[in-house]
Amino acid sequence: MVALQIRDVPEELRDRLAAIAEERGQSLQAYLLDLVRDEVRRRDNLAVLERFSRSAYGSRLAAGDVMDVLRTARAERDAQLGVPGDEE
Repeated sequence: MVALQIRDVPEELRDRLAAIAEERGQSLQAYLLDLVRDEVRRRDNLAVLERFSRSAYGSRLAAGDVMDVLRTARAERDAQLGVPGDEE
């Protein structure tokens, strides 16, 4: 594992980060490592979404059509379960 160092962090910011870490029951080091991991995970998720948006995967239906299909499927499920429907 490598070490990362951040220089010239304002003391007030460091204190606030330490307080957040303490609230979470973590050391400042563990909390900051979690932040770095979360950022990388978000970037990975965005990359996957970008790949899917450029590919032939997924639905060719318009958003409104997808919502209609979902409403129909949910209504059928609710009817099978005996859940009262929306009264419009």
